[in-house]
This record gives sequence, C-alpha cells and structure tokens, in this order.
Amino acid sequence: MSDLWSPDISADEDRHKVLIKRDTLVDANRDDRKVKIKVYHPVLNETDLSGRSETFLNASDAQARYGQTKLPVILWSHGLGGSVDGAAFLSRYIASYGYVIVHVQHHGTDSSLWEGKDGHPWDIIRDTVIPRSATLDRYRDIPFVLDELPNWMGQNPEVGTLADLSNIGMSGHSFGALTTQVMAGMLFPDADGKLLSFKDDRLTAGILYSPGSVEHLGDLDLQQVYSTIDLPLFHMTGTDDGSPISDLGYEIRLSVYEHTTLAEKHLLVIKDGDHMVFNGSRGKLGQNPNREKHERIIQVSALAYWDMMLKNDSAARDWLMGEGYQTWLGDEGEFK
Repeated sequence: MSDLWSPDISADEDRHKVLIKRDTLVDANRDDRKVKIKVYHPVLNETDLSGRSETFLNASDAQARYGQTKLPVILWSHGLGGSVDGAAFLSRYIASYGYVIVHVQHHGTDSSLWEGKDGHPWDIIRDTVIPRSATLDRYRDIPFVLDELPNWMGQNPEVGTLADLSNIGMSGHSFGALTTQVMAGMLFPDADGKLLSFKDDRLTAGILYSPGSVEHLGDLDLQQVYSTIDLPLFHMTGTDDGSPISDLGYEIRLSVYEHTTLAEKHLLVIKDGDHMVFNGSRGKLGQNPNREKHERIIQVSALAYWDMMLKNDSAARDWLMGEGYQTWLGDEGEFK
C-alpha cells in the first residue's frame, strides 16, 4: 500500500516516458527579444525520436491514462545565471505524472552573464551589476510566453493535443521564484522606485523554490510590496538555503510567506536543505549527502500540490493537508 495519496505514485520513479522540445520565441514588440523555451511532455506510446512517427498521445488516450483529456501546463523560471536546463530532475518527474512543463529562459539574467568568461560563474555574477531593465525584461517574458503558447501548441501537436492552456501554474527557483511572486501580484520597483504590477490572471497557483526577497533593493515597505499577492503559493526552502551571493540566511526567504494575507499559502522548510538542491546542481556548494533524499521530498511535495491545485485531486489535498504528508516527511522537514 502506498504511503502517498495514490498507489500509482512512487517517490522513486517516473510514471511515464517524457520527451523534450526546444524552441526560441521572438518578441517583435521588444526589439526581437529572443526567449528560449524547453518543454517537457509525457507520451503514451514510444515515439520515433527522428520525428517520423505520427503516433501521439491524443485526448482519448489522455483520458484513459491520466483521467482527463487535457493536462495542466506549468511554467518554470530559472534563477540568476541559470537557463532552461535547470531543475531537470523536477520537471521530468512532474511531467511523467501528467503535466506539460514549459521552462523559460530570460536573457540578461541568464547563463549569458558568465558563459565564455574566465572564472567561476558565481564569482562573475557576484561582480556583475544587473540593471533594473534586465529584471523588468525578465518579468515581461512571462506574459509574452503565455501569449505565444496557443500558437506554438498549434504548431507542435504532439504537445498541443495534451496541453490545457486554461489551467496554468507557475514556478521558479530563486530569481525565478521572485518572478513567480511578481506574476502572482507582488509589486516591484522600477529604477526610479515606482512600484509596478506585472500580475497575470491566467495563472491558477504557483510554487516558489527558494522564495525571492527584495530587502536588498532599498527601503521598501514589505507589507505594501508583498501583501498584493493573491495567488495560492507553495513556498519551499531549507535551513541551509542562504543566498549564494551574500551572507543572508534562509530566514530572508520566509518574508514573503509572512506578509502574504490574501491567498492560500503553504510553507515547507527542509532540514539541512540548501539553495542549489532545488535546481538540481551544486554551483560552488560542496557535495550534499542528503541530495537524493531532498530531491525526492521536493518532487513528491510539488506533485502533491499540483495535483491538489491543478487537478482538483481531493486525495492529494487530504494527504498534503492532513497527517499523511507530515508522517511521510518525518523529521526531514516542517510544513505549515
């Protein structure tokens, strides 16, 4: 008998085969800004990877396999200096249980900051001044991608026949978590200190892996900045989840949770969880003996939340909100 919310779910295995498609979207309204995407999607049958096969997972197959004709879509936004290739361990797992995951790359705050330069990426990033315009461009990437997805799905039927674009979640790591917070309604200052809103009402719920703080941006009224968030959010952090480019501890990541008052919110603090475990990489951090265990916790916790919020799975809600989840976590994490 599974100790999770469904006997079809395993903490150690993907459920179905997952394929990946890559593309670059071009925003003609922003000087032809290029936005890379990487899309994870499940398949029912073996697909000819050369592209010659026309056997895709159709609506009736999806109904039989996943209990619904269309699968929820989840956006993922990378951290500072990252790319669409981060968090593969997480997105492949979630996609295998019946989701379409769209990773978005933000030029100007991505791996282009350090690629081809001497030195460790973290040292380069620490010494790089990120203009506010680059941050605002990052935020504008998300509504652009959401605008483009219907057309892109139509041109890529192996994904488009699966994706339910009326049921979209968003997630991100670190700077990507901050991007998710902004899409969820958090206010963000421009270069002159004026607070702007980028809220996108097409989102249903979100997950913040290492929530982003704004305390370093100056004398801001945190209640004013964070209290406008009205999207349900699952905040994930760890007791070793300090900032990789400052001396701030994980406590700084609790601020957005504490100041959110308008929406359903959940918080997981993983014992000894560090910053990079949510991204599936290490950066300059040493080896983590708990990495495999923590990745399983992140995978299962995220899947339970998405099943609860995007699939209206009552069993997932009962497990996550009841004794089942905390029993499964044991002393490896604190949830509230």
